[in-house]
Amino acid sequence: MNTTLEEHEQMRDAVREGYAQIAHGSCGASSCCGSGSAEQIAQAVGYNAAELATLPEGANMGLSCGNPTIIASLALGETVLDLGSGGGFDAFIAGKRVGASGHVIGVDMTPEMIRKARANTGTYRNNTGLNNVEFRLGEIEHLPVADKSVDVVISNCVLNLSPDKRQVWSEITRVLRPGGRVAISDIALLKPLPKQIKGMVTALIGCIAGALLVEETREIIEASGLTEIGLTPKPSYIKTLVDLNDPLYIEMAKHLPQGESISNFVTSLDISARKMPAKGCCS
Repeated sequence: MNTTLEEHEQMRDAVREGYAQIAHGSCGASSCCGSGSAEQIAQAVGYNAAELATLPEGANMGLSCGNPTIIASLALGETVLDLGSGGGFDAFIAGKRVGASGHVIGVDMTPEMIRKARANTGTYRNNTGLNNVEFRLGEIEHLPVADKSVDVVISNCVLNLSPDKRQVWSEITRVLRPGGRVAISDIALLKPLPKQIKGMVTALIGCIAGALLVEETREIIEASGLTEIGLTPKPSYIKTLVDLNDPLYIEMAKHLPQGESISNFVTSLDISARKMPAKGCCS
């Protein structure tokens, strides 16, 4: 269903307000946060204890649904863009992987998150000796990033929150250098959600109601001009949150048809894609 510009702004405002509360330390049912600890959730989706231990305090807020820094196979010297960077969790991990010759840009539309991430930057520098991560305020539909300026775009459980996903993928294509790649973890649907859940604001902010079907995601990426598209469902994430008695999933379960579980509808999805190299370029 098409939405109006006004509806888009209402959705953004709802998400911005919800994530401002998370930045201030309030989580609960109206966010992507699980009821388990942030460390439990991060380890469940593939982060190791050693890299988590070096992060600035508060950078990990339990908002992950995958590990895009692993999918990306980041290399020294690369420029990385993190969409919806929050408190800097993946940006700081990426910064260590690309090293002093690399650069990481985190973009987030919530001022409270940008302030939190920037405050964490000093601790990151002290812990690593690196000064290669910055954070910019902006919407992922209108990135404050130059054309063809990044090697890798990563994102973790954010794209589903956008009211205009085609515009997001258009922007991803714009900022990638020829041959650049995408490594994203997101929430996707295996089949359409019941109407009652689709209309829940808590489900929107909790990274569910805004999610697309897996094949809809493929179609949008193809339309953006990217190639080598890989979509890998990871149902274990949803099972983890259900096992942790996440309050959002408990509420959503009340609105499911009899005999259905949330994992029949929702999955974490690893997304990879690449921008075609320039003509005459082999890498």
